[in-house]
Amino acid sequence: MIRAIAVILMSIALATQASSALSKTPIERVVTPKGIEIWLVRTMEFPMLSLQFSFLGGAAQDPAGKPGIASLAASLLDEGAGEYDARAFREQLEGNAIEISFTANRDSVRGSLKTLTGNQDKAFELLRLALTAPRFDASEIERVRSAVLANLRRASTNPGEIAKNTWYARAFPNHPYGRPVAGTLDSVPNITVEDLRGYIARNLARSNLKVAAVGAIDAAALAKLVDRAFEGLPEKADLMPVADVVPQSLGEREVIPLHVPQTVILYGGAGLKRNDPDFIPAYVLNHILGGGSFDSRLFEEVRVKRGLSYSVSSTLAALKHAGFFIGSVQTKNDRAYESVDVINSEIARLAKDGPSAEELEKAKKYLIGSYPLRFDTSAKIATNLLDMQFEELGIDYIDRRNAMVAAVTAADVRRAANRFLAGAKMLTVMVGEPVAAPAKAADQ
Repeated sequence: MIRAIAVILMSIALATQASSALSKTPIERVVTPKGIEIWLVRTMEFPMLSLQFSFLGGAAQDPAGKPGIASLAASLLDEGAGEYDARAFREQLEGNAIEISFTANRDSVRGSLKTLTGNQDKAFELLRLALTAPRFDASEIERVRSAVLANLRRASTNPGEIAKNTWYARAFPNHPYGRPVAGTLDSVPNITVEDLRGYIARNLARSNLKVAAVGAIDAAALAKLVDRAFEGLPEKADLMPVADVVPQSLGEREVIPLHVPQTVILYGGAGLKRNDPDFIPAYVLNHILGGGSFDSRLFEEVRVKRGLSYSVSSTLAALKHAGFFIGSVQTKNDRAYESVDVINSEIARLAKDGPSAEELEKAKKYLIGSYPLRFDTSAKIATNLLDMQFEELGIDYIDRRNAMVAAVTAADVRRAANRFLAGAKMLTVMVGEPVAAPAKAADQ
């Protein structure tokens, strides 16, 4: 009970201190004696520390014939390390109110640590062990593997997961982005301990490491702790090259039959990479189209006017080697094709006419006003600092971001629309039992 209360109090304190952290404290660029760069926000009100870090590579580094290695390896890093088996490692974490976790996405392996500053030495020692001496005990591998396979079996009958995996496979054929991060029912059973250890040895290194921290700690103390945790890693990662890619199969539609009452639809096409000068105007434009939820064009046309779906959305997505536009909707089978037609029509109309002056100003006002909500906890601040590093936005991006949004003009939005919406061809995946509307009889 005492440990549980400590964790709860830590979370509350982190949330309280973070809400004003950025307005009061600058982001410090710290370089440790071992050459590891950290972006730090110091908040001394409470004795807490939140650390976020990532290694470039992720599932894109999985061998073509064996997806899922990065994800399984990340899931096992905190399942026993050094002298501690999985149970003992968890007891060390819980007994000291420490949280450590790892995950993999397409571009990176990410980790996080939360601790009371009084336990920071223990926390960073456990992190060191997880990174440099993971046990990969056979019993834990099989336990986690079984859980992954259970999730994959459930996903194989889930229309949303089927649509997502199919869309990525069709959009990025013969490319790492086309393979599922968690692996497949065929690949996961064949992942060996040698695969896991090999992945960690090649991909977790200081050369592809980014670190962000928020909490009650000074730069010198943090640098010492970070060096202790990461200095045992190889200096340089051994990453396979990953080619830049654009979505393929555009203009095509694939229907995957599944006996469900509603059809899940995933649609998307080419977009812009994060470092593109037109990304911010495109981001504003997408908010108007489908990113603004209740205020978006698609919500108005699909839900409000026609009642086709409870929700509809679009996202301007940016991976390290690809920029693309993707959206989703779920609707009754007998209205699926109508929904696709309405979405395509609205995209074409917005690309041709652009948004109104009122829509543009409303979108900018919302995107500016809601931005602080991304920083209302220490974990969110650290995550955003890490994302800024990973996307190479610059340490002053938080200061510049709202001004960049405010500066977007109608001409900027029209230019962005011409680049990724005008004449856009979509790859559309429909999972369900969509019913095409009967053809109208020809006039006699």
